Amino acid sequence: MTIGGKAVSIRPPESGDQATMARFAAGLPAHDLLFLARDIRQPKVLAAWLAAQASGEIASFIALDGDDVAATVAAHSDRLSWSAHVWDIRLLVAPAWRGKGLGRILLDRAIGAAVAAGATRLTARMTPDQAGAITLFEESGFRAEAMLRGQLRDADGKLHDLAVLAMDPGTQAARRDAFGG
Repeated sequence: MTIGGKAVSIRPPESGDQATMARFAAGLPAHDLLFLARDIRQPKVLAAWLAAQASGEIASFIALDGDDVAATVAAHSDRLSWSAHVWDIRLLVAPAWRGKGLGRILLDRAIGAAVAAGATRLTARMTPDQAGAITLFEESGFRAEAMLRGQLRDADGKLHDLAVLAMDPGTQAARRDAFGG
């Protein structure tokens, strides 16, 4: 597909993508990674992500601009927990690709994949200063659920708040059917 005049391909990540994904993660501002449970700049974390993708534990997609990753999205659930019906969505878009619609395309794919896998509730986490990301998720039907004060600590030891948004895809689909959009 073409986005912002550039050809972009979107597909699930594969084991051979680890180096490309590592370059992407290394190029992101550190603040953009705070909401992730794991540091995707670490080779073992990327290897675990790709293994989980290969085994079907998570549903993820990468957007490629040539040989470079422009964005990633992952949807996952702990299928052995009491909350196996809840899937968490994590979206990362390179600064040069923000505001062009790529994040929306990936978010829609992740929502679809999670719902197809049985999700009845979706969550997303981010720092509250990520206004563009919050707007994107809200436009997709997510609503603010919680603000966890001082939940995240950056590399310099500074504490940051964590915003938690959630949606019920069934309710969202019913609203779309009733009101359009």
